[in-house]
Amino acid sequence: MADKNNKKFEIPRPVFPERAIITGGMPYGNKELHFGHVGGMFVFADTYARFMRDRIGKENVIFVGGTDCYGSPIAESWRVKVRNGEFSGTLEEFVQHNHDKQKETLDAYGISPDLFAASGLGRSKEIHAEVTDWFISSLYKKGQLSKITTMQFYDEKAGVFLNGRQVVGKCPVEGCTSEKGYADECDLGHQYMPENLVDPVSTLTGEKPSMKPVTNWYFKLRDYEKLLQDWVEELRKRKDIRPVVWKTIDEFLKPPVIYIKREFEEKYKELAASMPEHEYLEEPKKPSFTIEFKKLADCDEACRILTQNGIRYRTGKTLVPFRLTGNIEWGVPAPVMEDLSGLTVWVWPESLWAPISFTQTYLEKNGRDREEWKKFWCSKDSTVYQFIGQDNIYFYGIAEPAMWIAQQESDEKTASPAEGELQMPVIVANHHILFLDKKASSSGAVKPPMAADLLNYYTPEQLRMHWLGLGLGQRSVSFMPKPYNPDAKPEDADPVVKDGLLLSNVYNRMIRTAFYTAQKELDGIMPDNAPEEKFLEDAKKAVLEYERHMSKFAFHQCTYVLDSYIRNGSKYMAKELTGEYPDKEKLKQSLANLFYMIRIAGVLLHPMAPFGTEKLREYLGVDERIWSWETIFEPVNYFTGREHKLKFLPPRTDFFTRHESQFN
Repeated sequence: MADKNNKKFEIPRPVFPERAIITGGMPYGNKELHFGHVGGMFVFADTYARFMRDRIGKENVIFVGGTDCYGSPIAESWRVKVRNGEFSGTLEEFVQHNHDKQKETLDAYGISPDLFAASGLGRSKEIHAEVTDWFISSLYKKGQLSKITTMQFYDEKAGVFLNGRQVVGKCPVEGCTSEKGYADECDLGHQYMPENLVDPVSTLTGEKPSMKPVTNWYFKLRDYEKLLQDWVEELRKRKDIRPVVWKTIDEFLKPPVIYIKREFEEKYKELAASMPEHEYLEEPKKPSFTIEFKKLADCDEACRILTQNGIRYRTGKTLVPFRLTGNIEWGVPAPVMEDLSGLTVWVWPESLWAPISFTQTYLEKNGRDREEWKKFWCSKDSTVYQFIGQDNIYFYGIAEPAMWIAQQESDEKTASPAEGELQMPVIVANHHILFLDKKASSSGAVKPPMAADLLNYYTPEQLRMHWLGLGLGQRSVSFMPKPYNPDAKPEDADPVVKDGLLLSNVYNRMIRTAFYTAQKELDGIMPDNAPEEKFLEDAKKAVLEYERHMSKFAFHQCTYVLDSYIRNGSKYMAKELTGEYPDKEKLKQSLANLFYMIRIAGVLLHPMAPFGTEKLREYLGVDERIWSWETIFEPVNYFTGREHKLKFLPPRTDFFTRHESQFN
């Protein structure tokens, strides 16, 4: 895309697509949003969506998110709450209640999806069911699905099959410390076959479940191992892909292995000849030894033999067939294929293509052709940016890209889709946002605060700026809000409040001083002077640095750019606006320079702090063109004409402020 502003720089600027899809994850419909949903993912997706609207035009950007309505975690939560008298109503009413609460919280934080839908509610439910039928049927017709019979947990006492969260044990994947292993995945995102779960217990009765055979449709994920390896090699070279993404994907692209405790080594040697072909790997200093297989089926057979002989083991991370269907009643109906009917779709696969169905829902809702979704998802002129937490990289970075490749029409599959095929996503994965130095999970021991509750102590923009500045793209970082920290001392600074001072103190003072001075000395008229050359050069430098960091999703670096630029503006204000102005022409020039810095900072802040910057736009008396990067270096009077009168700013009016509780 040609960029009109490239000529204003001496070095190349980042290239952005003509169109963009931004997705913000799918919180489960069994609860309100906790702080990790907003502070660990949604704020970043929203900031980038707002930036892209300003950068390439809001008509070219679609930001979608939604409530994940289906699956056993939701059905189980509803069952327990009804049993305990905490909720009365149907399962769908339960989901609707939580969806409404989630949307209220996003609105309160200024999170701005073009559509926050729900996979099991309203029109988005109908369209999602249609897209699901098309997606799975298409994979079937292309020969990318297999019928596989596996053993499923069955509670003999309750007389029912157990799904997802209705069985709990220890994750069997080597190195995983999760005590929350469910039917075929743990709470850290590791996948395994149900029969490998360690010490399973039914949540319905507390009994150890038996296992019975069930048949489901699986996607042939292992067939795409080589293409995924090629893709990982491409990702390694890209500066906009965080290392956590390609490193995590690469961990699953290893040959299948089994780790066995040293105490069972002699017993293993007695059985080795009866096991499928494998290689014993010498690792003498480790507490476990490793055996490696060429085929997953051989590894599964070896697991069966080891289990029969009482040998404890753990499996390694590897690609396994990706289950698409199940027998849970609360799910999207699966298409009837061959002799399998009455199945529903497992929640994880359908949540991966839910953003496609949400895009179609958004287009239809706005009177546009639903088929226009292909311009956003299948065109090389468009890019899909998916913001997720690192625990979900397996699904978005392995299962989704493989299924996208499988949907290609060509017989010659590659990891680089052609025009008209589903384009590979840009995965923006954050590391964990901890709470008081511990990993917080609503299903774990450390309960995170609800996102809505934090607004009893902080403004949305204090929290947004704090989270954006944490550097979650580089490492896991702890969220340490003082009101929730039992170890905090009265004299300790609150890190959230501290990070918000740039806006509530420094930038706020710049804006107020400029307005009050113009009102007192110039009758509220915006000076027509052009900003001096130094201020143009400083703006270009800040804009280029910010844009370069934003193109790599380095949000914390963007906050550093703003910090430096705003503080320099504050120093200029303190030097030039002293309260004594014998030279009106000099004052006009000083104010013109200051308003220019305020305007540039406002554009860069607009994606991060939308409430205060929109209030700034209102008092400047300009329309939304001021946010466009097509005219980013123009002064305010470019949008207003000469002799423009600013909206009157009453005394002690704030654009950015601290929360009322912080003044006590």
